[in-house]
Amino acid sequence: MSDALRDRIERYYATVPLLFSDAEEFGSLRLFVRREPGAPYYGGPGHAQPVAGGAAADTAADIARVRARQRELGVPEAFEWLAEAAPALRSSVEAAGLTVAERPLMALHPHHPLGPQPLPEGVTLRVLTADDPALPAALALPRLAFGQKGTASGSAGREELTAVAGELTEDGTVATTRPTVRAGHKTLIGALAPDGTPLAVGHYHPANGTTEIGGIGTLPTARRQGLAAAVTAALADHARSHGVSTVFLAYAEEAVARIYARLGFRPAGTTLLIADQPARS
Repeated sequence: MSDALRDRIERYYATVPLLFSDAEEFGSLRLFVRREPGAPYYGGPGHAQPVAGGAAADTAADIARVRARQRELGVPEAFEWLAEAAPALRSSVEAAGLTVAERPLMALHPHHPLGPQPLPEGVTLRVLTADDPALPAALALPRLAFGQKGTASGSAGREELTAVAGELTEDGTVATTRPTVRAGHKTLIGALAPDGTPLAVGHYHPANGTTEIGGIGTLPTARRQGLAAAVTAALADHARSHGVSTVFLAYAEEAVARIYARLGFRPAGTTLLIADQPARS
């Protein structure tokens, strides 16, 4: 990872959560606290990260204070940061009894050509608006996709998608997401079946000419048709056409990384986060 790319990603991690939250300082650490309960929140609910250039002398004490505040807020004790930006933090977090997981990053060169990817007959790509009738199902789809890991076909399909979409509508998730989409803070693109059912989705949150693509998921019954690649390419192209020059993403499985590599994404550092806690996207 070049120093310039590292700086852009680190700056992105430090600024994009402020679209949805306030920051509380705890010495060498910053905790993002969402402004409204249930509001769409980039970065997981109440995650912490190191302050750029912050001193590390009291890191253990700062970690303890952040965790106490997270418990007070009733959110998971989540930390996430760019490994290359704070290499010493991992040992301190692990010494506090938390398990750290790695999420390798990949970035797309600003000038790498990225054309549209083939789609199955009848499937179309659409940028979802705040009032799009497909929005509830699009927000529900990642839960099913990430619930059945890997790229092989799975059992979850339209019936399960409808059920989860109903849950997210009832609990207010859909309503609180609409203003974020309307304001342009969150862009969602879906690969839709002829009847309008989302078969694959993804999103990005832009900030200062940089964005991370996330939430790429395919309905398990619709896998192995190139839908994830098509959505990823469409998100990157849309971001570039709207002033974003640095596009990156994280992955958890090598099979998924191969999809991104075929599109031109290349290794670009590592994100560290607390295992078994909500991660960004």
